[in-house]
Amino acid sequence: MSGDRNQLRQVFFEAWRKHLTGEETEPLEKMVVSVIVEHPEYHEMLSDSERFLLREFHADDGQSNPFLHMAMHISLLEQISTDRPAGISEFYQHLCQRMGEAHEAEHQLMECLGRMLWEAQSTNRMPDEQAYLECIRTLLN
Repeated sequence: MSGDRNQLRQVFFEAWRKHLTGEETEPLEKMVVSVIVEHPEYHEMLSDSERFLLREFHADDGQSNPFLHMAMHISLLEQISTDRPAGISEFYQHLCQRMGEAHEAEHQLMECLGRMLWEAQSTNRMPDEQAYLECIRTLLN
């Protein structure tokens, strides 16, 4: 599992390196860069893979995991682009209009996504898309 985590992190480091050096990026790397650009607080960290590739981030210490945060943004962007679960794209558009910006709307959706994933993991079940969409609906009310 650690290897998978490090491989995922390396995608972030490499996409950011290519962006900074002006190298051509693959479509997934373009999406990764678009998320990184929205998070200037991570730019310095992503420029130092040797120091941060293996770093542990513990919520108990008040640290949020920047890689998890950015991966959740990417998951949301993929959900929205494919409208899976059905209806999320429309909910997202409404939330963007209400919030006035996409990035803040994504942060709101991430609360629901995180809750759905936590519930699925803690009950050892598949994620409940209907509960996820209901959580999103409450954001719009």
